[in-house]
Amino acid sequence: MSMIKTHILKNGLKVVSVPSLTNNLVTILVLISVGSRYEDKETNGISHFLEHMLFKGTTKRPDYLSVAKILDKIGGECDAFTGEEYTGYYVKVESKNIDIAIDWASDIFFNSLIPEKEIIKEKEVILEEINMYSDTPSDHIADLWKKLLYGNQPWGWPITGTKSSIKKFNRGDLLKFKNKHYNSSQVVVCVAGKFDEKKVLVKLERCFSNIKKGKDFKKNRVIDSQSSPRILVETDNTDQTHIYLGVRGYNLFHKDRYALQVLSALLGEMMSSRLFMLLRENLGFSYYVSSLIEMNPENGFLAVRAGIDNNDVHNAIKEILSEFKRLSSIKVSKEELERAKDYIRGKTIVNLESSDATASFYGIQSLLEKRITDREDFLKNIDKVTSDDILRVTKDIFVKDKLNLALIGPFKEVEFKELLDRF
Repeated sequence: MSMIKTHILKNGLKVVSVPSLTNNLVTILVLISVGSRYEDKETNGISHFLEHMLFKGTTKRPDYLSVAKILDKIGGECDAFTGEEYTGYYVKVESKNIDIAIDWASDIFFNSLIPEKEIIKEKEVILEEINMYSDTPSDHIADLWKKLLYGNQPWGWPITGTKSSIKKFNRGDLLKFKNKHYNSSQVVVCVAGKFDEKKVLVKLERCFSNIKKGKDFKKNRVIDSQSSPRILVETDNTDQTHIYLGVRGYNLFHKDRYALQVLSALLGEMMSSRLFMLLRENLGFSYYVSSLIEMNPENGFLAVRAGIDNNDVHNAIKEILSEFKRLSSIKVSKEELERAKDYIRGKTIVNLESSDATASFYGIQSLLEKRITDREDFLKNIDKVTSDDILRVTKDIFVKDKLNLALIGPFKEVEFKELLDRF
């Protein structure tokens, strides 16, 4: 019987409780259902900017150093992240310090000062963050991929925002955005690790008593379709070419979401996967190569990412496309299928030994899917995937009209059009 429980506090706040009898750490994760897809051109990057600002001092701890010292004193860890669908803040501490962790998390959530002088400084920090990603092709290629898939809509814009949008933000913009979105209907708090559930719920009820009630906000609709292959090349005199080559996939609620996860594992996630063995070990085309999937409430994709010697780019793309063809025409063997499933099982169990990974695993499910699948049920669904499922999925997604290629290197788009058109 699952020990995972969902509680709705009197103030409407949803709390997901994931207790552990063996882990002596505890993570408090505060998730807010707001990210870059809630933005428009004028506010692009504001979710991420606000995430940075919540660490800059509160009414109780008036500057960054005061915010940091309280956790340093107990050896705690904290961090934050922003995506298209959500923003998250977490703190991980030894279990005996859970009261401090809850107090700290609620303090930055409610009482952040967001001072104007810190906004001015943080603009420079984020502008440098944008520069860092732009100057690192292996990172920048991910933004180019999203731009290719989704174009001029929030999903196609950088989560960090643009230099022009960042420069325009002021304190009033940030406070207005926070007041609009940081309310009980948009927030999930996940507590994972070793803790006394009754005491924690009482503490959360008290510390989050001032959370405003609100309503769910209508998200910007995702336009997620295409009728022919697409290519986006950023011509740059790099020593190595970086690519994302893939297809539109499935959303979080699709019946074949687990088959897609197994497919990604056997295609490129494992050191013994098809593309790792082919492109790196056998042909020596690439230092890094992997496959990845992303599944969101409305959209998703499967992609192969790789850094390839400039002289081998065309042949590497041919090999990846050939592998797509093989997978959509020949069933995977029972041995290969089981190896991919075992990989997912082992990786999942290892990852969920960490309280912060556990909090993310369950908290994000609750926020995005409004339901929770526990670890064992998740793994049972992986185990149910058959070779027939993999073949059906590959026949559905590995088709010419769903192909996309994003590339950074010393090339032009026209050089790759024929490769995709011949698929």
